[in-house]
Amino acid sequence: MDQIAYVNGSFVPLSEAKVSILDRGFLFADGIYEVSAVLDGKLIDNASHLARLERSVGEISLALPETIQRIQEIQKELIARNKLVNGMVYLEVTRGADKGRDFAFPKGVKPTLVMFTSEKDIVNAASAKTGIGVITVPDIRWARRDIKSVALLAQVLAKQAAAEAGAGEAWMIEDGLVTEGGSSSAFILTQDDVIVTRPNSNSILPGCTRKAVKMLAEERQLKVEERPFSIAEALAAKEAFITSASVFVQAVVSIDGKKVGSGTPGPMANRLREIYVDFARSTSV
Repeated sequence: MDQIAYVNGSFVPLSEAKVSILDRGFLFADGIYEVSAVLDGKLIDNASHLARLERSVGEISLALPETIQRIQEIQKELIARNKLVNGMVYLEVTRGADKGRDFAFPKGVKPTLVMFTSEKDIVNAASAKTGIGVITVPDIRWARRDIKSVALLAQVLAKQAAAEAGAGEAWMIEDGLVTEGGSSSAFILTQDDVIVTRPNSNSILPGCTRKAVKMLAEERQLKVEERPFSIAEALAAKEAFITSASVFVQAVVSIDGKKVGSGTPGPMANRLREIYVDFARSTSV
């Protein structure tokens, strides 16, 4: 059965979902996106994702064509129509399509809003048990990484390099320090049991799962320190891991082919993953 997507007010078969070739998301990457996880047929930490959506569109003066409440209703309707149990809902809003191609913002054009779902068993993913390797690449992105822009070419190149190297993620490096992963936030656990992750700024995307994991760790009296770290420090750490809506908490067992800790998922990453899954199930909508 063909999946159902949402395009500008209508639920349509995914094979028939279309936007104009003049859409500014296509021509200029003039748009914002979000990805919310679905667990047991319910949205996970969705309020955080929708709050980030509102912030991102505000940073580029892009008006949402629907209210946040209506957007969540559409997300839930897509989950129901597609009978989605575990996976993700992708959402993208662009500045819409004008009559031609001009860099300046068009006037009187309604923004485009599209959504679709995809299946993924995040909880039972094989990599949760084995961990993943990461490679390092230069961070060549623009200066406003805190905006969840659809302009993802640098991340595409980073993720492709990781795929070609047989790794599960790429960590991007700037001024000798890790910024974040191609589609994830980066963490290490130091030898004295301090969880370290880079502080939010224009240099990284404010990860929703990162925010929740940090909160859950602090609630359990675990020590969390927000500061940049180097690859040398990561390789000397007890553990390393990443967080995102598409993996929750994922252990990193090697960096550029060199083992982190024991070279297997460590107890802290495993514990935080279990805590996050419990949080996700208890707060889903």
